[in-house]
Amino acid sequence: MKKEDLKKLSETEINKELKQLKKEIFDLRLSLDGGEVKDYSQFGKIRKNIARCLTFLRQKQS
Repeated sequence: MKKEDLKKLSETEINKELKQLKKEIFDLRLSLDGGEVKDYSQFGKIRKNIARCLTFLRQKQS
């Protein structure tokens, strides 16, 4: 998710996005054990989006 999109979201929407991203990375890890992952760069992209969501969430809370 892009920075501009996150600025428009409320805290609850950011929390929903964060839960979805955490589920995605969990599912990706499970598929890694099964040998189904073709693009390993997805791990970094998802982790970066999680960090971005957490940053905007903390900014909105303070």
